[in-house]
Amino acid sequence: MSKRLTFLSAAALTLSMALPVAAQDGPKSEDVVATVNGTEITLGHVLQLHRGLPAQYQQLPPETLLPGILNQVIQQTLLEQSLEGDLPKSIQYELDNQRRAALANSAIGAVLKTAMTEEALQAEYDASYADFEPTPEYNAAHILLKTQEEAQKIAEEARSGADFAELAKTHSTGPSAPNGGSLGWFGPGMMVPSFEKAVVALEAGQISDPVETQFGWHVIKLIETRDAPKPSLDEVRAELEGGLQEKIITALLDDLTAKANIDRTAADALDPAVLSDPSLLED
Repeated sequence: MSKRLTFLSAAALTLSMALPVAAQDGPKSEDVVATVNGTEITLGHVLQLHRGLPAQYQQLPPETLLPGILNQVIQQTLLEQSLEGDLPKSIQYELDNQRRAALANSAIGAVLKTAMTEEALQAEYDASYADFEPTPEYNAAHILLKTQEEAQKIAEEARSGADFAELAKTHSTGPSAPNGGSLGWFGPGMMVPSFEKAVVALEAGQISDPVETQFGWHVIKLIETRDAPKPSLDEVRAELEGGLQEKIITALLDDLTAKANIDRTAADALDPAVLSDPSLLED
């Protein structure tokens, strides 16, 4: 939204309007909801502007949004009508680019609507995880201490039968102390190298010698290990959808480009510094 047309200004919020009575079969996008010096504003204009609002405005109640959006369109129409003479070059190019972008998005949307099927997504999942190999995951707890001497003492106490979780709650300086030092499940690369190396070397139930990291000295207890299970389709759906959409769009553009006659010789001859010359857009 332009700063000159702040959405839902005080005037917009207090605007009183009466929409025409809807036809018996309900409102249509082409229904005229207001006129400004003879220029028609349709329900479609209002709906399209509403669709592009930021999320914080979308959450406002309709009884606030409708008059606010309409007032915005009315204000824009008044300002548009106030212009005299020919459009500046920069505005005409901006309108051309906006139209081109809108139509390009529409073309992409039409292709995705047909190609983004559950069958295509299942095929993408099958291909992506055909060679899936489980990776090890570790469930561990630790006690973080300031010195090696403190860590050695705590390690000996833990090995002598002291409750590891209680030792962590009492002595650990790390954020996991209230949870008995529990770190939950983690896989390769999720911990700093020296910590991970110590965990990998342990057997379930074992307690490590003091391990130094940039955070201090750790005493680690490996609780158990497992192989990370193959994720289900639903667990990776968002990721697969993004990748599949990219493939579909790339294939579409490759096909259109191959069939098109594109001449870029004039652009190739341009000095790239031309991008820094705003005077070219001045009338």
